[in-house]
Amino acid sequence: MFSRYKKGAAATPQPAPPAAPQEPVAAPAPEMIRKPMPQAAAKPASGDKDRKRKERLGQIKVELHKRLLEDLNLAALEFASEKDLRAEIQAIASEALEEMNVILNKEDRTTLNKELFDEVMGLGPLEPLLKDESVSDILVNGPQQIFVERGGKLELTDVTFQNERHLLRIIDKIVSAVGRRVDESNPYVDARLADGSRFNAMVPPIAVDGSLVSIRKFKKDKLGIDDLVKFGAFTEEMAVYLQAAVACRLNVIVSGGTGSGKTTTLNALSSFIDNSERILTIEDTAELQLQQTHVGRMESRPANVEGKGAVTQRDCLRNALRMRPDRIIVGETRGEEVIDMLQAMNTGHDGSMTTIHANSARDAVSRLENMIAMAGIEMPLKAVRSQIASAVNLIVQASRLQDGSRRMISITEITGMEGDVISMQEVFRYERLGLEPNGKIIGRFNATGVRSHYSDRFKQWGYNLPAAIFEPIN
Repeated sequence: MFSRYKKGAAATPQPAPPAAPQEPVAAPAPEMIRKPMPQAAAKPASGDKDRKRKERLGQIKVELHKRLLEDLNLAALEFASEKDLRAEIQAIASEALEEMNVILNKEDRTTLNKELFDEVMGLGPLEPLLKDESVSDILVNGPQQIFVERGGKLELTDVTFQNERHLLRIIDKIVSAVGRRVDESNPYVDARLADGSRFNAMVPPIAVDGSLVSIRKFKKDKLGIDDLVKFGAFTEEMAVYLQAAVACRLNVIVSGGTGSGKTTTLNALSSFIDNSERILTIEDTAELQLQQTHVGRMESRPANVEGKGAVTQRDCLRNALRMRPDRIIVGETRGEEVIDMLQAMNTGHDGSMTTIHANSARDAVSRLENMIAMAGIEMPLKAVRSQIASAVNLIVQASRLQDGSRRMISITEITGMEGDVISMQEVFRYERLGLEPNGKIIGRFNATGVRSHYSDRFKQWGYNLPAAIFEPIN
C-alpha cells in the first residue's frame, strides 16, 4: 500500500497479498503515513548543498591548477607584480572554464581566482590563516582537520585540503624553498617560512592519520615591555626591576612551558640592552626580534641527506666566543650547548640570556643539571651546582594559564650556595585569587617583601630602585 515511499520500489504495481481477517481499523491520519519534517532538519539540506558546492569548486580548482602549471612561465613568476599575476591567473582560468563548459557565478569565480593565486604563490588553504592577525598557531592533523589558536584557545576551522596528496605538495613547497626535504626516509622537518614563522611537519608512515603540520606564526609587531604591562603579563614595578637587572648585566634565564611566551619575554627584555653593546644570537630556528642596532644572528643547520654538514647550537656558541660579543643570547638551551652557555656567563659575557623549558625556577636549575649530565661531562654534583650558581643570576618564570592568558608568574634570584644546595629567593610572584564564571582567572602580582640580593649592584650602575616596589600588598 505504501510501496511508493520505499527506495527502489518497482514501477509496475504489485498485487497486494490477501489480507487476514481482522477488525476494521480507521484509516491512518496523513501525518501517520509521512512524518512532518522537523524544522531543524532543514539545515542539513543547506549544509549538504554547500558541501557539494565546495566539492565541485575543489574539483574545478584541481583541473585549473594543472592548467596553470602548464601555461604559466614559472621562472618569470618572481619578477611579476602581484596585480599582473592575479590578472594572468584570472585570464587563464576564464579560458579554461569556457573550454570545460563550466558556468560559475561572480562569488564562486572570485573565490576560485583567490584560491588559485594562493596555490601558485602561497601555501594554498593555509594562506588565509597565515594572513589572519588573530591566529597565533596553525595545527594541521591530516588534510581534513585544521585547528588554530586564538587568544590562547584552540578552535577547529572549516579550512581543509583536497586530500593527503594536496597537503604533501604544500609541505614539499615549504621545505624545498629552504633547501630541506621530507619523505619516507626523512619523515620530519623543522624549517622557517619566508615571514619568519616556525614550521614543523611530520609525514606518513610516522604520521598515522595523515601529515601533521604545526606553524608558530611570526609576529610582525615587536611587543615591548609597555605592551606586556598593558596586556597584564606583569606590572610596572616588575618592569622597573627587570630594566635594572638587564641594564646591570645580570645573566637571565627565561623559563616556562611550550607556548608560555618565553621568546616574547626575551624579546621584550632585550629592549633594555644599550645600543652600544654587541649582541650575538644563536637559535635552532631564528625567532628572536631584538631591537638593537648591533646584532649578529646565527642559526644552526641540520645534517644533509648523507648525514654530513650539521652545525649545532654548540658549534655556533663556541664560534661566537671568538667574535667579541658583549652579550650572547641563545634562543633555547636544550642540550650540550648548556656547558658553553654557562662558561660564557662565567667568563666575562655578563648580561647573557637564554630560555629553557621548565615549570618553575627550581625545576629550571634541575634541568640545567640534567643537561650537563646528558652532555657526558663527569663532574661532582656540587661542582655542577656551583657553576650554575655563579653563572645564573635571575630566573624569570613565564606561564600560560588555563584561561589562555600568559603571565610572568615568578621572578627568582639565585643568591649563591648553601652547602650542596643552590640558594634562591623569590622577589615577585603571581597570586591566584579565584575564577570568574566565564573561566577567566582572577589574580594579582605581588612582591614577596624580600630585598633584592643585587640592590648594591643596581646602585653602582646608577639604578636606585625605590623600596616600595619590594613591599607586598596586604
